[in-house]
Amino acid sequence: MKKTISITAICILLLTVGFVAAGNLTGKWKGPVKLPDDGIFQLVYNLKVDSGKVTGTALTPAGEVAITDGMINGDDFSFNVPVPNGNAPHTGKLYGDSIKMHLVYQGQHLAATLLRVN
Repeated sequence: MKKTISITAICILLLTVGFVAAGNLTGKWKGPVKLPDDGIFQLVYNLKVDSGKVTGTALTPAGEVAITDGMINGDDFSFNVPVPNGNAPHTGKLYGDSIKMHLVYQGQHLAATLLRVN
């Protein structure tokens, strides 16, 4: 009986820690991405995590757009940003107050490090 209670308590603790880590993604994130033509574009995201789903907005040249298909699993997350003629898939990993992100835009694979702004 003690073993069952201990295992249950450990499982609940691990689950709680996972949700706390996922919740840290909520907020405003900003950082530069280097474009293939050596230009720089400023990425800005307002993200929210709720029940394992990532929602929010991305700032684009056309204004703010809602992200779609957002998911989070521990520190790893993904979402899409609607762009002309399709989506720009994003994947990333949370490291406290920074994010390492990989995105694909018009066939180009780009990488960026974003910092929490708020």
